[in-house]
Amino acid sequence: MRTATTVEASSGFGEVTDFVVEAEKLGLDVCWVAEAWGSDGPSALGWFAARTERMLLGSGIMQVGTRTPVAVAQTAITLSNLSGGRFLLGLGASGPQVIEGLHGVPFARPLARMRETVEIVRHVIEGGKISYSGNEFTIPLPGGEAKPMRLSMRAEHDIPVYLATLSPAMLRLTGEIADGWLGTSFVPEGAAEAYFAHLDEGLARSGRTRADLDVCQGAEVAFAPDEDALRDMVAGRKKELAFSLGGMGSASTNFYNRAYSRQGWADVAAEVRNRWQAGDRDGAAALVTDEMVLGTTLIGTEPMVRERLRVWRDAGVDTVRLYPAGDTLDARLATLAKAIELVRALSPAAKGSAPPTL
Repeated sequence: MRTATTVEASSGFGEVTDFVVEAEKLGLDVCWVAEAWGSDGPSALGWFAARTERMLLGSGIMQVGTRTPVAVAQTAITLSNLSGGRFLLGLGASGPQVIEGLHGVPFARPLARMRETVEIVRHVIEGGKISYSGNEFTIPLPGGEAKPMRLSMRAEHDIPVYLATLSPAMLRLTGEIADGWLGTSFVPEGAAEAYFAHLDEGLARSGRTRADLDVCQGAEVAFAPDEDALRDMVAGRKKELAFSLGGMGSASTNFYNRAYSRQGWADVAAEVRNRWQAGDRDGAAALVTDEMVLGTTLIGTEPMVRERLRVWRDAGVDTVRLYPAGDTLDARLATLAKAIELVRALSPAAKGSAPPTL
């Protein structure tokens, strides 16, 4: 397995930069930069590209719908060329809460918008004149004097496309058209039915196999010195998980809730959302079980985390995206260093040692 992490540059750029630079020294393979409702991702990615030399850098994610497809392609080409080919383009549909509530853009038809965005981005990267007619996008805009154009810059490197998806339809699309999958809410014991069956269906549509897709799965990693400390760690994560189940997305659209539901926790996930939406945050968190926290994270004693990583590897994860716990920069780096060491011991020559190419 390769190792990755995700950072958010919404505040404290100095400390985040120090973390990224030191993570590269530890041997981290990929650093993804989140956007969400904080700082924009591309600006931070350009800065990190200037401060690093080897590590791959990815947008994790740029939200489809907040930029035109050609603007996405321009950004991807710029970051790829600036970084010497170290850029990975991560895209995601996000949800109505952000897309409509923050950006004022309709969230309707995210599947079609995602497919057409990827098609246009790849066409732009190829360097030809941009002419596209789809259900969501038409370039050039008809009815005027516009003619097809091409960018004045060229992509100097391949730009792998990763999709962050959770729903069955989006997972099938990922398998069909993407170079990598950015997943979350992952329970390896239930992943075959909840995730991989849909990914594999999409892969089959395009005549590909799992070897053609980098499965990049993420979770918090934290090491407990003993069982008592572990119980406190797990208890402290329950409200965060309750927020994902009840507060992410909207009252009717929560992809995280649906993902947990497909993996055996449908009743609990539904009640957590009901209580959270009703304002009972503590009651929602109280419903989250220890099993739910431990099943979807890399939290435990060192032997537990080592075994959990082995289970992830055997389930089909190629790149493990680590969110290291710690109250200080040094603590987070120490957690990350230990996790990287465990991954290396498990897979010295695993699939995914190099990023897939287009």
